[in-house]
Amino acid sequence: MSAHLILVDENDSPCGQMEKLLVHRLGLLHRAFSVFIFNTQGELLLQQRAECKYHSGGLWSNACCSHPVVNEIISQTINRRLQEEMGMQCETNFAYKFMYKVDFENGLTEYEYDHIYIGVSDNTPYPSASEVKSWKYITLDELKLQIDLYPQQYTEWMKICLPIVVDHYNNYLAEAGKDRLPLRQYKRTA
Repeated sequence: MSAHLILVDENDSPCGQMEKLLVHRLGLLHRAFSVFIFNTQGELLLQQRAECKYHSGGLWSNACCSHPVVNEIISQTINRRLQEEMGMQCETNFAYKFMYKVDFENGLTEYEYDHIYIGVSDNTPYPSASEVKSWKYITLDELKLQIDLYPQQYTEWMKICLPIVVDHYNNYLAEAGKDRLPLRQYKRTA
């Protein structure tokens, strides 16, 4: 928890840096990223966060969520965190970004400018037990049903951004004239 996060304004312009836990205690707007990985069957990789996480422990989420690090290129941070969390590598591409704020019962707040990246991989994850309790691939239809039935089992940021991720995925498929993605990196088409 000693890493410094990049504080940003509402235009996503950097305006300082601060220690990670303090940022979440004060509820300050900071930069984050979320990685969504599909396999070539069109299923989405989910991780169940380790119970010991500082918030949202035990909840299901996208493949990797973290924060860019001061003085590190975001692609390097994404590659490092994917390896640390899921024990895998995957080429990703930027899809979009959005801002959200959620207060948690433990007094912490996520107030993030979240940058969404999408990738495609059939690699088997080998997650770190300190980061990830479990993982699975799931179809988008099944995931939507599970979120409708059990929303409390999923992270807030994933529930917020999933519909737009699905739109990006579906637009890519339509433009490529495919019913699933080939085994190559996702390419932003819009």
